[in-house]
Amino acid sequence: MRKLPLSVATLNGAESKRDLDHAIGVIRDLYGFAHMAFLSAGISAGERGQRTYCTTYPVEWIARYIDRDYFRTDPVVATCRTGFLPVDWSSFDKSSKGVREMFLEATALGIGPNGITVPVRGPFGERSVFSAASNASRQDWRALRRSAEHDLMLLSHYMHEKFLIITGVRSNHYRSLSRRERECLQLVARGSVPKRIARQLHLSESAVRLYLANARRKLEARTVYQAIARASFLEFIEV
Repeated sequence: MRKLPLSVATLNGAESKRDLDHAIGVIRDLYGFAHMAFLSAGISAGERGQRTYCTTYPVEWIARYIDRDYFRTDPVVATCRTGFLPVDWSSFDKSSKGVREMFLEATALGIGPNGITVPVRGPFGERSVFSAASNASRQDWRALRRSAEHDLMLLSHYMHEKFLIITGVRSNHYRSLSRRERECLQLVARGSVPKRIARQLHLSESAVRLYLANARRKLEARTVYQAIARASFLEFIEV
């Protein structure tokens, strides 16, 4: 079974925060990362300052991170406030002493030095980040990132959606999708771009983009990746 479907099936089976903690460990092992972490940085207007996480990080690092309030300076967390695209940890500004020390401490505990973070910003202001870390060589890391980046972008939204469902924030009641809307989302989930989808379905590229936009609107999704995650959880599509 492919890694993405197995990862999604694992998340679909989660019914509690504890289940999510287990699921993220399973996904980490499937892809061969050293660690994974999901951080929800406020899921509603009344919870802006609250943070909840699921992670495989060592307990020692979690305690140190909280004790030293690295939430304030961690560039990984900052991506959920400003970014939309995956960020390689090598691109973070480490010129400040505090940030350098934080990364050195993390590496000493087996987190990194390589990593990627995917920010998620929901349609109602909820924000989260999904990170994967590796202690492989730079060459091996580049290969791992290339092979996993598409799946990580999807999984970040699956984690986000599942977390909101488990916490009771997200409703499962959405409008049904048309056959074409489901087909277009299904193909994007498998890595196709609108131009290729248009050829496969014998449609114009503008029609494909319209179907994807309609699917996003019906599912109240900010991005196509959010729409894919939601459609999968609702069993409108399979990945």
